[in-house]
Amino acid sequence: MNWQFPLDLRWPPHQRMDAFYPGPNETVLREVAAWSADEAQAWLFVHGAVGTGKSHLLIAACRALMETGQDARYVSLASLPAPRAEAIASIAAGGFIAIDDVQAIAGEREAERALFDLYNRARGAGARMLFAATASPSELGITLLDLVSRLSACTQCALRPLDDASRRAMLRLLAGRMGLKINDEVLDWWFARQPRDPVSLVALLQRIDRAALAAQRRVTIPFLRELLRESA
Repeated sequence: MNWQFPLDLRWPPHQRMDAFYPGPNETVLREVAAWSADEAQAWLFVHGAVGTGKSHLLIAACRALMETGQDARYVSLASLPAPRAEAIASIAAGGFIAIDDVQAIAGEREAERALFDLYNRARGAGARMLFAATASPSELGITLLDLVSRLSACTQCALRPLDDASRRAMLRLLAGRMGLKINDEVLDWWFARQPRDPVSLVALLQRIDRAALAAQRRVTIPFLRELLRESA
């Protein structure tokens, strides 16, 4: 079975390069944007904690490439079915390849070997690869030292978490793209009562967008209170 995904229409519309709020990660954003523009290092490894935007960047990079008619594939190793080694081995080695969730195969010897082989095939084919994981290659628990060496040879880009001020700015940016206005009073109420990690914030913002559109209402504290009460 082929586990390459040249175009996935389920990708959220906010996962675009110009919708990534960098905060302290301007350098990483520039590196990934340059990678997708074929203007930087051909091999990048992005690492950071859960919720720092790794998947957003990889998907956005592939989307930007595909919009210009180029061959780009995004694969999350965490989403592959067992045996993952077989799925990884089926990935074509040309063009631009974004491999997310490298940590998912740590300790799976055959899957590690398959990723090592893909790396070598891609190198031989002149492809460009972008990897992402929750930690640097040496800290992932990968047992195949040759794979650790290959991944460590990529340009390393570390993502830092956003602070609350940056998370608010991120929400304002995304809300503005959705046509929503969210004032400081609403954000104060929201941040005091709901999870503040970026994944949870964006998920709730998307719910708010759908509900506000359906009810033709502004985003106010009573509106949010009612929405959250309904889902409790």
